[in-house]
Amino acid sequence: MKIETDRDALADAVAWTARILPARPASPVLAGLRMSAGDGKLTLSAYDYEASAQAVVPVQAAAAGNILVPGRLLAEIVKTLPAQAVTVEADGTRARITSGRTAFTLMLLPEAEYPALPAAQPLAGTIGTDLFATAIQQTVIATSRDLTLPALTGVRMEIDGDSLTLIGTDRYRLAVRTVRWNPAAPVSTAVLIPARAIADAARPLTAAAEAAITLTPSRGDGEHDGIIGFEGAGRKTTTRLLASAYPQYQTLLPTDFSGATDLAAGPFADAVRRVALVAERNMPVTLTLTAGQLTLHAGIGDATSATEIIEADFDGEDTRIAFNPDYLLDGIRATESDTVRLATAAPHRPALLTGKPGSDADEPGYRYVLMPVRPAR
Repeated sequence: MKIETDRDALADAVAWTARILPARPASPVLAGLRMSAGDGKLTLSAYDYEASAQAVVPVQAAAAGNILVPGRLLAEIVKTLPAQAVTVEADGTRARITSGRTAFTLMLLPEAEYPALPAAQPLAGTIGTDLFATAIQQTVIATSRDLTLPALTGVRMEIDGDSLTLIGTDRYRLAVRTVRWNPAAPVSTAVLIPARAIADAARPLTAAAEAAITLTPSRGDGEHDGIIGFEGAGRKTTTRLLASAYPQYQTLLPTDFSGATDLAAGPFADAVRRVALVAERNMPVTLTLTAGQLTLHAGIGDATSATEIIEADFDGEDTRIAFNPDYLLDGIRATESDTVRLATAAPHRPALLTGKPGSDADEPGYRYVLMPVRPAR
């Protein structure tokens, strides 16, 4: 195999593909990155039996072929090469990587022992990449990192005709975003996707206008795991679906409120951030909502404390409610709106953050439910 290609394009593709390589592979070949050259392109592949990644780079191929190189080492090498064309030439058990006056020689891994990547999955539909990436970011923030609760480490994706809903929760907050997409056929289903996998998939897709989603749901027999794939902009990734039962999140969505206020997102976030400077670990920020103003406070008694008052067109019963400041800031940022609406019911009941009213005229929009905590005294 011999190819020549642009250094930046190769470095970007290698880094994106190598990100899924396992730190402690079950087999030495799983630490490898497969390079397949032919028809004017180089396809880079990585696979660990749970997830796969493929990236395509245009090249000048003097000789087609397949090789398996140490993936993490290749990623480190390529990103440090000078900004010149890169040549990769393999013969026998070695590959030579050259750029300008810099050259590396790598020992190859046995390509014949590399496992076959998952077979092509049926096309489920397509979706605008910017919209999809935003929806993913808005819901991934609420997922859990607690591996003892595997269902909460995933993003639930519900499909009902041309409606696609993403849900994430860690029991302390709940994020729900519904968008429109273009299904390949009428379908109604729900799957659970590892949060890290769907977050990583979203990043490169925005280079294209649309992303394709492929899907093979689990059969429910314990032997045939479901697989979902995302493809766009020369990138393709697949991941096995989680089989854990997801909580009935619909019961957590509040519908009755005693008051609501619209706040400028930037100043609101800045105020939370400033007041939280004195909040020690696990200490909440308390919000007191009254006619015409919102008072934020953190601290206990005569100890170090902070208070800030901002204008608020609050409509409802006076309310005092406290939140984890980091979770509150996550919700404000995730609305991606210059104005956020905070709706409350009672100090012990969930509050709801949404974007600017009317900003999602063509979409059902984004909902961020936040559980309150006991206010500091």
